[in-house]
Amino acid sequence: MAKNIIVSNRLPIRITKVENSYKFIATSGGLATGMKSVHEHEDSLWVGWPGIGIDEIENEAWIPLQKSLVKNNYAPVSLSKQEVDNFYYGLANKCLWPLFHYFIEFSIFNESHWQSYVDVNQKFANRVLENIETRDTVWIHDYQLLLCPQMIRDVRPDVHIGFFLHIPFPSFEIFRIFPWREKLLKGMLGADLIGFHTFDYERHFLSSVKRILRLDVDFNRVANGLREVVVNTFPMGIDYDKFHNAATTHFQQKNREKSELKKQLELHKKGDESGKLILSIDRLDYTKGVVNRIKAFDLFLTKYPEYQEKIRLVMLTVPSRADVPEYMRLKKETDELVGRINGKYATVNWTPIWYYYRAMDFDDLIDLYMTSDIAMITPVRDGMNLVAKEFVATRVSGDGVLILSEMAGASKELFEAVLVNPFDRNAMADALKHAITMPLDEQKRRNVEMQKRLRRYSVEYWSKEFMQALQLQSESKANVKTPKIDANNQQHIVDTFHNAQRKAIVLDYDGTLVSFHENPEAATPDQNLVELLQSLCLEPNTDLAIISGRDQAFIDQWFGDLPLRLVAEHGYYVRPKGKKWNASNRGDKQWMEDIMPIFESFMDRTPGTFIEDKHNSLVWHYRKTDPELAAGRVVELKTVLSSLISDQLSVMDMDKALEVVDRQIDKGTAVAEMIGQHSYDFILCIGDDVTDENMFGALPDYAFTIKVGKKPTIASYSIAGVAKVKELLSAIITPWP
Repeated sequence: MAKNIIVSNRLPIRITKVENSYKFIATSGGLATGMKSVHEHEDSLWVGWPGIGIDEIENEAWIPLQKSLVKNNYAPVSLSKQEVDNFYYGLANKCLWPLFHYFIEFSIFNESHWQSYVDVNQKFANRVLENIETRDTVWIHDYQLLLCPQMIRDVRPDVHIGFFLHIPFPSFEIFRIFPWREKLLKGMLGADLIGFHTFDYERHFLSSVKRILRLDVDFNRVANGLREVVVNTFPMGIDYDKFHNAATTHFQQKNREKSELKKQLELHKKGDESGKLILSIDRLDYTKGVVNRIKAFDLFLTKYPEYQEKIRLVMLTVPSRADVPEYMRLKKETDELVGRINGKYATVNWTPIWYYYRAMDFDDLIDLYMTSDIAMITPVRDGMNLVAKEFVATRVSGDGVLILSEMAGASKELFEAVLVNPFDRNAMADALKHAITMPLDEQKRRNVEMQKRLRRYSVEYWSKEFMQALQLQSESKANVKTPKIDANNQQHIVDTFHNAQRKAIVLDYDGTLVSFHENPEAATPDQNLVELLQSLCLEPNTDLAIISGRDQAFIDQWFGDLPLRLVAEHGYYVRPKGKKWNASNRGDKQWMEDIMPIFESFMDRTPGTFIEDKHNSLVWHYRKTDPELAAGRVVELKTVLSSLISDQLSVMDMDKALEVVDRQIDKGTAVAEMIGQHSYDFILCIGDDVTDENMFGALPDYAFTIKVGKKPTIASYSIAGVAKVKELLSAIITPWP
């Protein structure tokens, strides 16, 4: 039976050493809660680190601990303390975490940390591969494991892989700073489905894919070789019923059942009917905007002194990475700021800020949520922020106001909250005044709408929707009509070749024999390719042809000495084997003088583009320009051209180029002329772009036509890329049994 494999940095339980023994402690994060419904079935396995270094556990103790984990469908990844320091506390949290949250100044780019990150990602991938079977589904989570999808894909291309990022994905201008940016993107693109909390993060990711990897993106689909990767938005929810039901229970508590914390909070509110409690609750992290929030509260007390001795800020900051220098400095600054404000405003009966620096159990957390009148959740950058959703879920009476940062992912869903810019302290102070004076009916109206949304899009719904989308993507992948060149298909082609009497091999150049280059003139054949073509020319009873859109001079320079047929400019120039070049006498070139000024105008307005002037066509190249700017310009240029050109001309979408060419001359005509000269019983034709479709269409049904890449085609097969093309051609010339 196929199973679901969940992969995260940590397991939902951790091993803790207590004196001379070990115990398991359940974790309560959003991920652990969200994946509970996926993992609770027997056909599930959770891969992750158990929370303790393998070198901190005695050998004799590890065996029974591992057995207990395996019994509960956990596959632990063993990491040493040094690996945890370099991987988790190193690259993941001293580089990726600050960079992805726009704190560039905190990011440390350390080569050894990067190597550890690669090695540990490989350990996670290996643990998955040890347990994976055909038709299994793998769901990988978060920024610690960005390389893992491709590592698994490299070994098991048949399995379904999903990836979800729980933190923001930064804009291209931020992400491009990362030294190993290409590797991270390629690692993520090993997945079939990539999920983000918000459309902004999705958009930033796709922008980086287009600009850095130069891959084609169609709406939310990335063409990655023969694979299509879907990128989508799945805003993570909470266990709404858990929080709402707990709040309902606490709401009905009698006085003797109430906790000391709740009694203390209620005592403040009894002192004055206008007394309000403002809740601030976060991990102590520089991304959470704690310092800005405290300063905004200070400004509020100064701007609106009438609220002094009537309101109180209840701050709960949960310790986080306390031994990291940036966090130590943040803790010191927070302590000093709270002390200064309390010293500035406090009276005998009133302290403006109650400050708790500790973790809090679930029941106390519910009491904090319920008793507070206002929640001030204002991170300077946050992937989602589930605390804001939890506060709304506990408003069983419908009252209460949520002040939420625009920079939190949750703001896209909770737009009925009072949204603020966390860097604008004046606006935050005014938002507090607005929240305090908000009429009860408006509070209820806002909360009812938010609660409806949170109840429907719960964390269980989130995980179910992602898994359904991954399954849908897997099914669409399985229904691809054009079969790939796999080991069996390749062997069939090789066998047919060697059993044939007369053979023809027709090859495109760019994108087929060489990869595309920003500068077309630099995309020249290496010695290995030349030797491969020479070997093909020596095969008995075999005619080889290169039919390219390149100009005559380029083709002649690199392949003129080989005994093969050459065709340049899509068929305008032809050089039969052992003969001279012939130019076609078809077509009137007056149109080129009319089109050139239009191309020049677009080139001038689009930095990075250039024009290639061929004998029979004009090409506007936009590979070097910004992909998003190019996308708009392409539509604009095609619109202009369509209104001007005659039926004699074609506008063709090439790879990062637009080409205008005479319809009377194409690759199909060139290949038909070649094939018509002999009775071939084996024909192999490989190409990658729209002009090569003419070749495929001109060939008989028995020909092996192969499209390079994942694009719509009439070819009988598809192949992943240039390397696979060379592999196929090499197999043909390999001695045959």
